[in-house]
Amino acid sequence: MTAQKRNEPQRSQRREDKIREKKIRKNDLLAPSAHFLFLSSSLLLRDLGVLCGEKRLKSWVSQQPARILSVLFFVLLIAVPAAAKGLPDGLKPGAEATIARVVDGDTVVLETPVDGARQVRLVGLQAPKLPLGRKNFPVWPLATESKRALEELTLGRRVRLFFGGVQKDRHGRLLAHLHTADGVWVQGEMLGRGMARVYSFPDNRAAVADMLAFERAAREAGRGIWGHPFYGVRDAMDTKAVSRLAGTFQVVRGRVAKAARIKSRVYLNFGQNWRDDFTITIETSARRMFDKAGTDPLSLQGKIVRVRGWLKKYNGPMIELSHPEQIEVISP
Repeated sequence: MTAQKRNEPQRSQRREDKIREKKIRKNDLLAPSAHFLFLSSSLLLRDLGVLCGEKRLKSWVSQQPARILSVLFFVLLIAVPAAAKGLPDGLKPGAEATIARVVDGDTVVLETPVDGARQVRLVGLQAPKLPLGRKNFPVWPLATESKRALEELTLGRRVRLFFGGVQKDRHGRLLAHLHTADGVWVQGEMLGRGMARVYSFPDNRAAVADMLAFERAAREAGRGIWGHPFYGVRDAMDTKAVSRLAGTFQVVRGRVAKAARIKSRVYLNFGQNWRDDFTITIETSARRMFDKAGTDPLSLQGKIVRVRGWLKKYNGPMIELSHPEQIEVISP
């Protein structure tokens, strides 16, 4: 038998897997966790067939179905994200309210006002964006799915608002964490599903470390937005590609080649030529926050870091830090 004929059943199975996935996405009848379970079990069975032979696998399944199901359940239990139960430390409780409407993946409207405001921005999150009346604004990938996930978690439900910093933004929206009656921290759940990424501010830093942990788990599993190149972590050394993203919020990874303080500003350069490499800058007020957190930015030289923020172009692509949580040390 030729190699082509031997591989035909595997190619046929892959085509079937893709058809199943398209049907699920089209109908969208399954919650993200169920969708993940179905695809994972299908792919796992396919891989077992490749490893041990299709006939042997079919015989094993027919003879010991209970054992097969137990193994699949155990493996998938590990892979599926756990619900974000409980709340991180440092949050102050506010009022309870019912969610009347979901605007997008990070904004909801309350049934009755709290402190004069009905709209709540889920602080610490940036979900994929919808146009929301903005002319010529493109829909970001997975924006509809993100909104639907937040509706599933909150729409028509009672939640308690919690605060970890400034309580309103310049638009008069409440900046709050949401905690459902059944104990789910909504920010953590959205991040764990890969339906948003961490987007923090210097005046609202509580629980950012916990949110980064949920985001990291989703990214490593390739869940939600982390399976789409639009939200990919950028390579600091690919300066041309990063430069083209100026004016957008990005997550960038790389090794700090040189750290230096010039006057009141700290510069972290990722290449040998500061005139065109990727650079992180830290202004005076942000440097004070680093000092309070016990972190010396100059000690980051030689370390691999992941940084997030709005990309600018100034002697190459640049992100200016306003608070320490924007940068994570990956390895020494």
